[in-house]
Amino acid sequence: MVKICCIGAGYVGGPTMAVIALKCPSIEVVVVDISVARINAWNSDQLPIYEPGLEDVVKQCRGRNLFFSTDVEKHVSEADIIFVSVNTPTKTRGLGAGKAADLTYWESAARMIADVSKSDKIVVEKSTVPVKTAEAIEKILTHNSKGINFQILSNPEFLAEGTAIQDLLKPDRVLIGGRETPGGQKAVQALKDVYAQWVPEDRIITTNLWSAELSKLAANAFLAQRISSVNAISALCEATGANVSEVAYSVGKDSRIGPKFLNASVGFGGSCFQKDILNLVYICECNGLPEVADYWKQVIKINDYQKSRFVNRVVSSMFNTVSGKKIAVLGFAFKKDTGDTRETPAIDVCKGLLGDKATISIYDPQVTEDQIQRDLAMNKFDWDHPIHLQPMSPTAVKQVSVTWDAYEATKGAHGVCILTEWDEFKTLDYQRIYENMQKPAFIFDGRNVVDPEKLREIGFIVYSIGKPLDPWVKDLPAVA
Repeated sequence: MVKICCIGAGYVGGPTMAVIALKCPSIEVVVVDISVARINAWNSDQLPIYEPGLEDVVKQCRGRNLFFSTDVEKHVSEADIIFVSVNTPTKTRGLGAGKAADLTYWESAARMIADVSKSDKIVVEKSTVPVKTAEAIEKILTHNSKGINFQILSNPEFLAEGTAIQDLLKPDRVLIGGRETPGGQKAVQALKDVYAQWVPEDRIITTNLWSAELSKLAANAFLAQRISSVNAISALCEATGANVSEVAYSVGKDSRIGPKFLNASVGFGGSCFQKDILNLVYICECNGLPEVADYWKQVIKINDYQKSRFVNRVVSSMFNTVSGKKIAVLGFAFKKDTGDTRETPAIDVCKGLLGDKATISIYDPQVTEDQIQRDLAMNKFDWDHPIHLQPMSPTAVKQVSVTWDAYEATKGAHGVCILTEWDEFKTLDYQRIYENMQKPAFIFDGRNVVDPEKLREIGFIVYSIGKPLDPWVKDLPAVA
């Protein structure tokens, strides 16, 4: 029986291993993590992450050929294939601070693998890592190998949160990068055999190690670039009276461009886009390519610009001050159908409003108050370290309250900011919300989920990103 062990029970490790266990009943899959709380959650009825369809898969396999354990060393030493999906945060100090990936967790995982292994292993990079990480890991393993043979593969994940289970069951492609040596190719084949049990052969792509590592960074950079492109156009739409939805629809009809990822919004979030682009920028700089680095930096600059532009719209519309005013924030996750708040634009928007002394009431169907308070008190990049290494329960931000109901959040508010495109926000009773708000009542739609005309009929003053401006908002400065 082939044994697979995955180090890291997070958003990547958990769902990926659950699907491998489901599709390969003859393989024993164990997910290990040093966080006892996280492993306990995976073994309970309340999984540590929310992902549509995940619970069903886990419940079918758990205890049969899928296990979650804190006994990291035992399972690593028994495994044939070891997936490593540990955090690779952005460095906050030292060489490459603010851009380079911090490989501390990766390195300690590699040293532990070398320490406890008694038989040959295939070690698979699952975390998004900078190009050439495999080479560094290989050196650590071979220099500590005690005669054991290690093969390194890169197998980046291309999951989108909210659809991760579907993405795993029917992937666009599975990418496996390995050394072009006989041993390397044998290892590639071994991993290919696992995926081939449910993925069509023509969707499994094999490359060299560097191509696999770079493909992941490049794919995320291209996706983020599309969002920044449409967001840049949204600012021009507002200035000229064009409608970004109409422009994006027309552009997306070109089959070479396609319609996906062309929704203007308050900005992109998520654990990968910004981090991966910063990483790409750093790699370009290290390789003497400053022009390429500057090109990709611009994608992040536009994203930051979009968030600050949104905050400026809110403040300038409301008589240039939100001090002491209640603002309702609907949605805190970085996109719908996930409870993930990593790098969500809501953090920067809330911080911007708090900087102007607003009082904020937040409602999100999947995010806990504890998480929101933690996000608002945390420093940039802290989120990407394991929870026990994050700053301890920071003092709660007093001007922020979290409710479990959109009507409660908006009661008595001067303005409403929609920051996540949850489907339920399309069907709220906005007449009821209007009646319970202070007047003039403002809605700032950062995700274009509501119909501005209908809301104007009710009496709201509406700002929708990239849509023709409300006469009220038109003459106010968009950029501070």
